[in-house]
Amino acid sequence: MSILEVHHIEKHFGATHVLEDISFSLEQGQALAIIGSSGSGKTTLLRCLNFLEVPDQGRILVNGETLFDAADPATQLESEIRKKRLHFGLVFQNFNLFPQYTALQNVTLARELLAREQGGESREHILEAGKELLAQMGLADRAGHYPHQLSGGQQQRVAIARALALQPDILCFDEPTSALDPELTGEVLRVIRGLAEKKTTMIIVTHEMAFARDVADQVIFMDGGIIVEQGDPRQVIEHPREERTRQFLSRYEEG
Repeated sequence: MSILEVHHIEKHFGATHVLEDISFSLEQGQALAIIGSSGSGKTTLLRCLNFLEVPDQGRILVNGETLFDAADPATQLESEIRKKRLHFGLVFQNFNLFPQYTALQNVTLARELLAREQGGESREHILEAGKELLAQMGLADRAGHYPHQLSGGQQQRVAIARALALQPDILCFDEPTSALDPELTGEVLRVIRGLAEKKTTMIIVTHEMAFARDVADQVIFMDGGIIVEQGDPRQVIEHPREERTRQFLSRYEEG
């Protein structure tokens, strides 16, 4: 059974159709890369999966449980949205760290708040788990540093640790290297590659074509709010079947 099933998702902003009839599935331990031009709907799709946007049509299921059904108002209650977001960890383009908190505090904050609401975890255990996550990101010696004391690559690795802290079913990345200088891009991609090797289930919106080809288990190419082509990364990126995919990749190579 797929860990994630997306059925016929649509999202409109006024008369603009940002997503049209989006359907795909993702298996446990797979990495899915989503590629496409700016404005193709990639980020909106991630925001719908994380319930930062409400789809106008369609269904979203995780582990066979219906998290959202546009035809069922009971799945759209605001009181349930926070619980549903726990299934997804989201790493933003621009880090979005709290400047007044240290790296460790940024990583543990959400888990501490959840523990206060639901109980079950001691603060000491949460702090130790946060330190371990920072160590996995190669930042064990930066736990007490504030965001302004960290490089862009280090800040993004803190953001990845923060997203992992709540142990989501699916980790989502929205162009995780777009705000980084070229020399810092590699360190973040190495972390994501390591997560893929550990079979972390991921959705990665990216413009790094070689990375998508080499790391992802499947690739989706979006254009104009629809899925134009999806399949094996090497097939889609090196031997695309659709003319729109070929044109996009050709422009990308020229750029």
